[in-house]
Amino acid sequence: MMMDTRKEFNFVITEELEDWRIDKCLNTLMDSLSRSYIQKLVAEGEITVNGKCVKSSYRVSTDDEVRLLLPPSVTPDILPENIPLSILYEDSDVIVVNKPKGMVVHPAPGHLSGTLVNALMYHCGEELSGINGVLRPGIVHRIDRDTTGSIIACKNDRAHNEIARQLKEHTIVRRYQAIVHGSLKEEEGTVRTLIGRHHTDRKKMAVVSSGGKEAITHYKVLKHYKDYTFIECVLETGRTHQIRVHMAHLGHPLLGDEVYGPKTCPFRLQGQTLHAKILGFCHPATGEYVETDAPLPEYFLKLLKILQ
Repeated sequence: MMMDTRKEFNFVITEELEDWRIDKCLNTLMDSLSRSYIQKLVAEGEITVNGKCVKSSYRVSTDDEVRLLLPPSVTPDILPENIPLSILYEDSDVIVVNKPKGMVVHPAPGHLSGTLVNALMYHCGEELSGINGVLRPGIVHRIDRDTTGSIIACKNDRAHNEIARQLKEHTIVRRYQAIVHGSLKEEEGTVRTLIGRHHTDRKKMAVVSSGGKEAITHYKVLKHYKDYTFIECVLETGRTHQIRVHMAHLGHPLLGDEVYGPKTCPFRLQGQTLHAKILGFCHPATGEYVETDAPLPEYFLKLLKILQ
């Protein structure tokens, strides 16, 4: 007899989810699964409500018992690739890289090659921490695909645990530079909100009144331009899309950010103008403070000259 290796998830529907479509409901409860994939599972009979198969259009009721069987995932082979790296700091424990625009940090569906992980695997060989699994060797934190600048990776599990602890305790220094729409009224300030998934677009983050995680961003103006402002942001917390969400929340979205800002841009840009410039941390082995400074990319410098 063949063993069933599917993972089982069970949910009891609460009042706030009353009358939601089953696919939207499960996408909210398990945001790692897309609605299209959930619809596929419904069609294959892998999702039942009160013991019965339903259609994707089924609307849940309070106290419905939902059972989801998730087929085992197949982990693709991730291969080392000889991709040049701009290394800001490296020793036997950690490596800090100046990530270019357009590079995805770790492999994911649709991006199994050309990532920072592929490049690190070639450069570091097998000297990468394994805590985050085979898809994310060495990776402790991420920055968005179109955000440039400093990102740290770890070469062993001891270093990984220590850097992860510093991230959790918010002791790592992370200073970003960005260009935003409009002119900020205050020369500096702090944005303190909760950030969670957008209530209708699960691929976006948003400032929420409840159910999110605390997010704190400190900002200051570096220079005013006619229609834009050059700013520095210091992260006290590190939520997904934090700076992008917070600046949009203030009414000053990042230039080039088509997700949280205007859909059209007067300049030919690839995503948001956001750069992780300064990264400071206590070395996981020596305890000494290490700080790297990633120079602004060429496109960013040219843009500042145009705005001038």
